[in-house]
Amino acid sequence: MCKALEALELQAFPTADAADLYDEAELIYLADDFPEGSVIGFDGPGRTDPVAVGLGVRTHFDFDNPQHVLKELLEDAPTKSGDDPDGPWYYGTDIVVRPDYRRRGIGRELYDLRKQMCVDLNLAGIVAGGVIPGYAEHKHALSADEYITKVVAGELYDRTLTFQLENGFEARCALADYMRDPEVDNYASLIVWTNPQYAAARS
Repeated sequence: MCKALEALELQAFPTADAADLYDEAELIYLADDFPEGSVIGFDGPGRTDPVAVGLGVRTHFDFDNPQHVLKELLEDAPTKSGDDPDGPWYYGTDIVVRPDYRRRGIGRELYDLRKQMCVDLNLAGIVAGGVIPGYAEHKHALSADEYITKVVAGELYDRTLTFQLENGFEARCALADYMRDPEVDNYASLIVWTNPQYAAARS
């Protein structure tokens, strides 16, 4: 299964550096450390080829210093997978829908399942670095932050960020050098969803 998920990632992110995506060994670590944080979609009962996946880890995210590189964030955790069992936030490391299965509501369902997982585990919400594929067409005229601002305002459409905004996420800022993708000059968008049912532990 993990080998099939590795192939699905490569298919979904053809312009990204493979070193920044999950490989089979990393997926095995994640399944062992935090299985509740992963959702895998199949096209019907008995099918073994995944068509969608949502992956993530728990983390202590520093919102006062939001700039980060995904791999470095995972390396600071106490487990090989990057999961911190004491972390109050769910960090969405990956959400993938096979290209020929897109526009069927699968991505929205993955986000809904992640939100419900946050409610069930009493996590503060979801934070992630979201890809901004539409920036490739505007990077010579706009900074990444300017591009994100225009997408949030509805002046530009981005097939990923617009979808995330429609699903209740905020776009906080651009993330520089988030992962190697020359098409968008290595930029991503910091997105956040806050769990309205979260009850912080009292000290």
